[in-house]
Amino acid sequence: MIEPAKPTLRVIPREQHGISRRNISNGALRVLYRLNEAGYDAFLVGGAVRDLLLGGHPKDFDIATNATPEQVRGLFRNCRLIGRRFRLAHVVFGQEIVEVATFRGTGEEGNVDRHVVDGRIVRDNVYGTIEEDAIRRDFRVNALYYNIADFSVRDYVGGMEDLDKKVLHLIGDPDQRYREDPVRMLRAVRLAAKLGFSIDQTAQQPFAHLGQLLCDAAPARLFDESLKLFLAGHGQASFRELDRSGLLGFVFPATAAALRHSDGAEFRALVEWGLKNTDQRVKAEKSVTPAFLFAVLLWGAVRERVERGISSGMDPAAAWANAGGSVIAEQSARVAIPRRFSLVMEEIWSLQPRFELRMKKRVFRLLAHPRFRAAYDFLVVRAQADNSLKPLVEWWGQAHAAQPDALDEMLNQAAQPAAALPKAGAPKKRRRRRRKKAPGGGSGDAPEAT
Repeated sequence: MIEPAKPTLRVIPREQHGISRRNISNGALRVLYRLNEAGYDAFLVGGAVRDLLLGGHPKDFDIATNATPEQVRGLFRNCRLIGRRFRLAHVVFGQEIVEVATFRGTGEEGNVDRHVVDGRIVRDNVYGTIEEDAIRRDFRVNALYYNIADFSVRDYVGGMEDLDKKVLHLIGDPDQRYREDPVRMLRAVRLAAKLGFSIDQTAQQPFAHLGQLLCDAAPARLFDESLKLFLAGHGQASFRELDRSGLLGFVFPATAAALRHSDGAEFRALVEWGLKNTDQRVKAEKSVTPAFLFAVLLWGAVRERVERGISSGMDPAAAWANAGGSVIAEQSARVAIPRRFSLVMEEIWSLQPRFELRMKKRVFRLLAHPRFRAAYDFLVVRAQADNSLKPLVEWWGQAHAAQPDALDEMLNQAAQPAAALPKAGAPKKRRRRRRKKAPGGGSGDAPEAT
């Protein structure tokens, strides 16, 4: 049970904050007004209020109210109730979903609708007041309420002060709050990276002894959290914060181990460049895929295993297949990687040594491969950390853009490059053909084929 705090209300009137209804979605405004007109309290809450106060333009809007989920459903035909752990109302307007939650209460021991297992809340439908709801939230900056009744902002826990100081404080006892939900540690990292804030020492100190709890979190949930960390436009900053905080090894152990390897500096440069490029694509509203992201994060482990396998005498193709499959299997025990992404990752990795081979048939086959573009983009990222690969990047870029006649000329002039990956492939031994016996049983006079 969360110990009740004594929140102190601070009301920031309309003229003292920068939130404008022009920056709130039409769907959210309709829900706020309808609840208010029906006599219920209605507040925009959480990240949307935080980002609006910081001058941002949030895409998702959450609402808190004293109406129960059933009462909300009674007001909106386009409403459905979801969730077992937390009962929520979703009001649907075309592509927009407005999430409406009833104020959460602190509850009492023995309440039949709150279930806690090993300190973690697994079901919680205890309703309460707005003051109780505020102290139930995770960070102070996420416990700010925009009141549609008078357009003021209500602050019960010091969130406005944290916005001014650019710092993240956890509400309540950090150990208890992280034990309730270990993923809050990752949210702290994500928020700090997104906002450019620092994490208060009291909120960060438990990472060292509670980070291990992340290993028990549901892998599918950590996959979703990873997408928020790395594919929301602040992936590079999230990676740095995750590494600095010591949490990287609990979520991506193979990545953390590769950073400690002898060539860890090169691998770090590759990851940083890959995430920087992803951030730029997100901001330019270009498509990004989790497959490419995970291929970058796990490349160090895959490459090391390939080299180890080939050194032990394994066939290069088998070495690539075994390395990719084993690294993905181990990572999926922590962060679930759907098969539709892991298949693409394995293809991106296995195509890398083929860029070193510029024989005519191999070049045309690689250019026609459905994963050529993804694999080539990965080669471009590798070249940012390894200058020796830049001639390969330039050559394949020209080959991809060239007309067939021009490509033939390029292939005629191309010389076989040195291997870009140490021991990444070995020439196949050519089988010697048997001589055909002469009609009389002796050897023929034709030279032996080589």
